[in-house]
Amino acid sequence: MEHSRIVVVGSANQDYLVRVPRTPRPGETTLATGMTKQPGGKGANQAVAAARLGGDVHFVGAVGRDDDGAVILRGLATDGVSVDDVQIVDAHPTGLALISVDADGENSITVVSGANATVTAERASGVVSRLAGPGAIVVVQAELPAPVIEATVHAAQGAGARVIVNLAPYLPLAPAALALADPLVVNETEAGQLLGSDVSDVDAALAAMPRLLEHARSAVVTLGGAGAVWASREGDGAGAGAHVPAPQVADVVDTTGAGDAFVGAVAFALSRGDDLGKAVALGVRAGSFAIGGVGAQRSYARAADLDV
Repeated sequence: MEHSRIVVVGSANQDYLVRVPRTPRPGETTLATGMTKQPGGKGANQAVAAARLGGDVHFVGAVGRDDDGAVILRGLATDGVSVDDVQIVDAHPTGLALISVDADGENSITVVSGANATVTAERASGVVSRLAGPGAIVVVQAELPAPVIEATVHAAQGAGARVIVNLAPYLPLAPAALALADPLVVNETEAGQLLGSDVSDVDAALAAMPRLLEHARSAVVTLGGAGAVWASREGDGAGAGAHVPAPQVADVVDTTGAGDAFVGAVAFALSRGDDLGKAVALGVRAGSFAIGGVGAQRSYARAADLDV
């Protein structure tokens, strides 16, 4: 099956995963039970997730001229992601994320942008205009500055591409840019921040869909173990919300990067012509698969794992 090109504009970090019995309270010191180091960053994660399923993926970002940057580039290339448009910079080190994972697999994350902050609106939009054409899928997340995201979205629109905006972490965007998201992907917290109201479960997410569709062409709210809810202004499910439950996972090891696995799988499914409902269903399966392994990219499914 021929797939449309996927262009991911986003962050690339080196992840430091620290396992703790529980997240420490303010002023408290907790002894970790272990630490691992591996490539991450929301943009790079989503690129790998889509490529492992068989997508034609091109990553646009920046790393430092250091060992961490070399490891990230090598990992992306090994998973089949084009890194021709990843800039190597001297003035900043590669971005990093400090991730604490508790005994239940839940995580808390602090990100240091580093080289990611050097990605400019002009460069991102220029690469998207060159790489993306009609039918392509362009993916952005909010670990880059708002002007970069907005320029990328408008460049994708101008090229005739479809845009996935993963508003994670939450960042206010210009309404004109957000309106082009197809879909806008947010979790419960991010949906609540965008709408100014609590979105904490399936019923609340379904009720929020009409308001989310005032901001974007289509929308998805991810709900962790409860799956996801989606709706679209056009096509199947237009104006309504549909819930896709998640499969049961017997052993939750680490939820780090599960949302990125979801977004990458949605991008892959859309690139092969699936409608949004089918894309979300695959995304839910990919996210559930990821939480059975440690960390982000190394836990992501390959095509055979999900029978795609």
